[in-house]
Amino acid sequence: MARSVRAKVKPAVLAWARKSAGFTEAEAAKRLSVPEAKIIAWENGDGAPTVGQLQRLADAYQRPLSVLYLQEPPTSFQPMRDFRRLPGTGMRRLSPQLALEVQMALQRRELALDLRDETGDAIQPFALTTTLGADAERVGEQIRQALNMSNADRLTWRSDRTGYAAFNAWRSRIEALDVLVFQSALVASDEVSGFAIAEERLPVIVISRKHTPPKRRTFSLLHEFAHLMLRMSGVSELDVDAARPPEDAAVEVFCNRVAAATLIPKDVFLAEPQLSGRRAPVEDWQDDTIAELALNYSVSREVLVRRLYTFNLTTLGFYQKKRAQYIEEYLQDRERKRSERRTTEVRRNPPRDALTNFGRPLVQMILDSYYQDRMSLSDVSGYLGIRVRHIPTLEHIVGLRGR
Repeated sequence: MARSVRAKVKPAVLAWARKSAGFTEAEAAKRLSVPEAKIIAWENGDGAPTVGQLQRLADAYQRPLSVLYLQEPPTSFQPMRDFRRLPGTGMRRLSPQLALEVQMALQRRELALDLRDETGDAIQPFALTTTLGADAERVGEQIRQALNMSNADRLTWRSDRTGYAAFNAWRSRIEALDVLVFQSALVASDEVSGFAIAEERLPVIVISRKHTPPKRRTFSLLHEFAHLMLRMSGVSELDVDAARPPEDAAVEVFCNRVAAATLIPKDVFLAEPQLSGRRAPVEDWQDDTIAELALNYSVSREVLVRRLYTFNLTTLGFYQKKRAQYIEEYLQDRERKRSERRTTEVRRNPPRDALTNFGRPLVQMILDSYYQDRMSLSDVSGYLGIRVRHIPTLEHIVGLRGR
């Protein structure tokens, strides 16, 4: 009979996961149908659960499986600057889940560094820089040139109304600069739009995908990219009007302007036929025109109207009115989708989710390490948070099957 594969997990992480979930050793043992002494032994480093038992623990503790493979328990300190709104107006505190996401991102980066060091593959340093005093339009052009993103590329996304084609294109170009881009399905954009870990080697961008449309993710991606250029690690939200300390507001306004300038180049935008002859701010922009222009650049309507305001083609009052309209429509659409999910079974796709959340570069590094016998199949399963039976499908999606 084949021997069960034991998971390579740290005892302290197992203890943290149980305690933070509010379980006693006896309650955890009951969930797994094992003696309480077994739970105690694992948390003391005497043996380890099998991969199957670890998955059941993750389910019981309501934690992603990959969390249980962390090298140390997540801590509650804030490792990065918080650029979100002031206390009393909303956030300004990392929730346990957000703190966990930050810790997971740091651990994934360490894993990627280790894997690249093992192969000897060179890591290109992140060399793009800017300052808060720079012209956002020029920085946007600098980014497009660095990513080799042309107007012709943009035109190929125009037929995709969802915005996924544009997001995936921007993400892949950024990843080509040896920037790790992760997505979080656990922390909603209401709390954080994303965060950046500004390092010279393998810097990290994490984007919230929970209840977040692809076009908003794209804007957040470029916002966090600007953080990397400023060499400022931090947690962000995209609301430019939120109350913040002046120094934080300056950073977030700049990063928003850079994201907008990158996605909607000034010269190309002002040459649009719909803008021909407009020389003064007006308030008669029709919804169809706004939607058409937004589709041309794969951005949200709010970003488009903000761009009109930037170039004095509409008024602040019009922008604020449309922004309130779009927020209300978004909240209604989100509630409708929540109601649908309550009545409709949501089918998960673990291999696709792993690729979406971890990004192609890290997934490829992990699979390559397995192919070169430096990592077991159970390790792959643990790092990516999917069951072993899903790995062949993931290989097929990534295009590595049979290697």
